[in-house]
Amino acid sequence: MKCTICGIEGQWSFNALILNKYDVAYYRCQTCGFLHTETPYWLKEAYSDAIVDTDTGLVMRNISTSIKLASLLYCSFDPRGTYIDFAGGYGLLVRLMRDFGFDFYWEDKYCQNLMARGFESSQAQPPVTAVTAFEVLEHLPDPVSFITETLNKFGTKTLIFSTELYSGEFPPPPDWWYYARSNGQHISFFQRSTMEVMAELLGLRYYNIHGLQVFTDQHIKNLSLSRLLTSRLSIPTALYVRRKLGSKMMSDHYRRSEHQLK
Repeated sequence: MKCTICGIEGQWSFNALILNKYDVAYYRCQTCGFLHTETPYWLKEAYSDAIVDTDTGLVMRNISTSIKLASLLYCSFDPRGTYIDFAGGYGLLVRLMRDFGFDFYWEDKYCQNLMARGFESSQAQPPVTAVTAFEVLEHLPDPVSFITETLNKFGTKTLIFSTELYSGEFPPPPDWWYYARSNGQHISFFQRSTMEVMAELLGLRYYNIHGLQVFTDQHIKNLSLSRLLTSRLSIPTALYVRRKLGSKMMSDHYRRSEHQLK
């Protein structure tokens, strides 16, 4: 199969069982390291539920992400800007980021907004500073097209996202949980070199700041801020940011209450 990033024929790497019944081939691009499945014919079945019951890390992952993200946005981007969380799931990250004081909004075609109702992307006031997309790229057969379309849609040149990177040739299927073969939703996997090639194709810079991946046209000078994103420093930094920006928890409460009374 051709690599959707380089356009070069990928080399067959291995076969593995998905959803406990489909024998699926995985291909790796020797140029950029993009590892992907064959054409994912099983996705309709895999997405019978948008969020699978095996994702036991959903809550902790959103809490951890919000703490690191608050530091990154405050130190390197516009803390008073507008942000869209694409594929925002139940809206937990949007709610957490608004509680830290950031003007965040939700968008997701496939999941119900339970925790950030009233703060959908249609309510956001342009310009949009950045789009976030956490645990999204591994679900996509053509990540470069997705990124291009998403950034164009919201008129920004910055995407902040997460995905687990692999190193070396490829992790053997029994040794890497991130293949998520039991639910069948993860079909694309990346190395650092893959990210660098994608950034070049997009005309953007690439940064990996303590697990937060960034494509942007901006030059992030203060890379030492990665120290603020470590587990020891990220929580006090995020609390400082919350105090400086002012949480939107109560203002959002009054805003929604007034809306419901109309």
